[in-house]
Amino acid sequence: MTILVGDAGPVRTITLNRPAVRNAIDLPLRIALAAAIEAADADPGVRAIVLTGAGGSFCSGGDIATMTRMPAEKALERMNMAQRVIRAIWTTPKPVLAAVEGAAFGAGAALAAACDRVIAARDARFAATFTNVGLSGDMGTYASLPARIGVARTRQLILMTTTLSAPVALEQGLVDALAEPGEALTAAQADAATLAQRPAEALGVIKVMLATAPTMHPLDVLDREAAEQARLFDSDDFAEAVDAFAAKRTPVFGTRQGARQ
Repeated sequence: MTILVGDAGPVRTITLNRPAVRNAIDLPLRIALAAAIEAADADPGVRAIVLTGAGGSFCSGGDIATMTRMPAEKALERMNMAQRVIRAIWTTPKPVLAAVEGAAFGAGAALAAACDRVIAARDARFAATFTNVGLSGDMGTYASLPARIGVARTRQLILMTTTLSAPVALEQGLVDALAEPGEALTAAQADAATLAQRPAEALGVIKVMLATAPTMHPLDVLDREAAEQARLFDSDDFAEAVDAFAAKRTPVFGTRQGARQ
């Protein structure tokens, strides 16, 4: 199986499972990965998603052994299968976390960068290696990387195919937290469990606002913020939080009228 799926309470872990090739992405893997993320999005019992790789490596990029020269029309079909993965990450309101061990190169770096939170082992490495095979980059490279590390650093990362250590990636914003080698998944799952206890609708709004606000006029951002905040004032999670405050207890989100769904 190219994908492994496991649940721990409301946290679903999706594992790229081609360790013999450091989880390089071929067509079956990208189709299975997109389907797995979409299934997690559709499952009401899942409140946070963790992506990781088997065998001590996150993802070494596209599987070059499966690539060959082809007409642009045919290649576009292949590309859109990869873009489906990123669309699934960006459109789910649920937080998606990447647990990175070993290499996150090319498409692997883009996959990690597309996630809402990236936890990397201290000895993990990141590189945008697309030009090594005569390509320019896909899987959200030109949205995720500039949003995380800025246009100037993205330009140099892609042009020079520089390899970043995890500590440097943390300093630049490509990584959000470090873990000891072998512990990235445990750390990511712990963070996911924390996020799973937070108000799901509010987390979804945060994802949407961070994605769309940079393209909006600042005054339009104010209107959108107000509309989303007003909608959340009529949510079950907000009512639960107010009740919990009055009762001097910790709110339990994902409830209705204080009773678990």
